[in-house]
Amino acid sequence: MNRGVWYGIAAYGMWGLFPLYWKALQHVPALEILSHRMTWSLLFVLVLLLVRRRWDWLKTAVHTPRTILLFIASALLLSTNWFVYIWGVNAGHIVETSLGYFINPLVSVLMGVFFLGETLRRVQWVAIALAAAGVIYLTVQYGALPWIALTLATSFALYGLIRKTAPLGSLEGLSLETALMFFPALGYLLYLEWTGTAAFGHVDPLTSLLLGFAGVATAVPLLLFAAGARRIKLATIGILQYIAPTLQFLIGVLVYQEPFTMDRVVGFSLIWLALLIYSGENIWFNRRQPRLQAVGD
Repeated sequence: MNRGVWYGIAAYGMWGLFPLYWKALQHVPALEILSHRMTWSLLFVLVLLLVRRRWDWLKTAVHTPRTILLFIASALLLSTNWFVYIWGVNAGHIVETSLGYFINPLVSVLMGVFFLGETLRRVQWVAIALAAAGVIYLTVQYGALPWIALTLATSFALYGLIRKTAPLGSLEGLSLETALMFFPALGYLLYLEWTGTAAFGHVDPLTSLLLGFAGVATAVPLLLFAAGARRIKLATIGILQYIAPTLQFLIGVLVYQEPFTMDRVVGFSLIWLALLIYSGENIWFNRRQPRLQAVGD
């Protein structure tokens, strides 16, 4: 099997197991976990930059206002996504967080249509309509929008849109994003320390260890994903990306016994059907194109 596939499986597998990691920190407020994630992520990527000696991009980025503005926006979106996900997991909404990452690919497709002028084929529009029907059904049945799922899907889709047009690579971009997050996060952690409410170093050793390794847990799957994305086709990534929400969903239902009522079965089934149609049509189209080109030649 292609090494890139293994990198992709490892990345999405780690993301899929994240609920277990954040649940182990359930007794720590979500904002404090997020601040540790931001702070330690920067320290970890700085070590990687030192090892790889990749600093030439920094001067250009700092002196380019457009780049700074783009990465301020991406940092805000990423921190929003991280916070809502951590809060959702620890508040007992793992199933809904998984829904967010199930519908994220379709939201990303719509972003491409509205912001990049991309076009969709008829079957792809059918898939998006089915997913929208699933979300509407869940909203009607529960009497409220599944805001956790929609926030996760929209924030990450917008983040992907910005990173698609941003001038920096994956490691450099993550470094700049975490640098922009670092001082607010560190300031908040120092405030908690000053008020005597900080968890790090004041509770059990396992909690402190998990908070300290939040940066590694954040950066490693991102780097694995970047390594895999360079080696495999986009269509393969499209299939692998469902590993993460599937694992999250199974953890929510089987490990933490979150309710999966008949209403959720119907809503999720519409969304799963939409993803199946969209992925299947995409694979069929990509395989058909070379044959049509060969006939044309």
